[in-house]
Amino acid sequence: MAIFQPSIEGRRVESLANLESFVRSAEHGSFSEAGRRMSLTPVAVSRNVAMLERNLGVRLFHRSTRRLVLTEAGEAFRLGIADRLEGIQAAIAEAATGGREPAGTLKVSLPPTLGLTYVLPLLPGLLKRYPRIRPEWHFESRPVDLVAEGYDAAIGGGFELSPGIVARTLAPAHIVAVASPAYMAGRVPPTDPAGLQSLAGIVMRAPRTGRIRRWTMRDAAGNEMPATLPETIVVNDPMAMREAALLGLGAAMLASADALPALESGGLVRLVPRWYADAGAISLYYASRTLLPGKTRAFVDWVTEAFGSQKLAERFAGSFG
Repeated sequence: MAIFQPSIEGRRVESLANLESFVRSAEHGSFSEAGRRMSLTPVAVSRNVAMLERNLGVRLFHRSTRRLVLTEAGEAFRLGIADRLEGIQAAIAEAATGGREPAGTLKVSLPPTLGLTYVLPLLPGLLKRYPRIRPEWHFESRPVDLVAEGYDAAIGGGFELSPGIVARTLAPAHIVAVASPAYMAGRVPPTDPAGLQSLAGIVMRAPRTGRIRRWTMRDAAGNEMPATLPETIVVNDPMAMREAALLGLGAAMLASADALPALESGGLVRLVPRWYADAGAISLYYASRTLLPGKTRAFVDWVTEAFGSQKLAERFAGSFG
């Protein structure tokens, strides 16, 4: 198979597969993980990267038995092509659909509170721009199997990244301690996470494991401390925790995204504001970077642009206090 194709000027254009193999390997520090994300074998990814290095005449990675590390030339090359690669892939997908308007049923899984608060309000604009899309949106508190259950996309965290599934980070998933002003009236606010145990606790029992969720909080300096709330009230849904806290029934550990509207309105106040727990990331999941259906590409771009324009990653960051 030809590695280069002549351009009009007589120069050569590098294979897209080689470029994507390089970028994914750089992102994950592993040929194996890059292959899993691209539905290729580690050997195929390694071969693609080696061909790219040979064609460019530079070494892009320092290789060891444990991890790949970019060389100086590799880092410069990654910075030069990473943003352009997605644009090229989007153009390929658009060409494959013949430029047709995005259409069809768009099946998406969304966590209830985040989905209702931040994503559902984006739907009128999306449908005005793409009127042939037919939303089928499921608001559910579970990681779905995109391929087996026929979802075009999902938003959330903790999904298993089976081969071919892409996770695009939208914002941090930070957990903060909150209570209502009415509940805290007359009480001395705790000065660190250990002090939360003196308050009535609104806690959640995880539906899948049956266990009470426990968190370890950290501060900007990297100090860590367990945050132990008494099991005064036990629920099985994050929205129920938030509503119970708004009713003045005690303190709760909530995702900052779920708590933000009430914090901004004054319905809740943040406790130990220098501390937060890190639950990973809120990500947008879909089946492949290349040759996405137009409806999925439209949704991915619409949501990503909205999270950026509304600065939700910054607003969700519990580390900002």
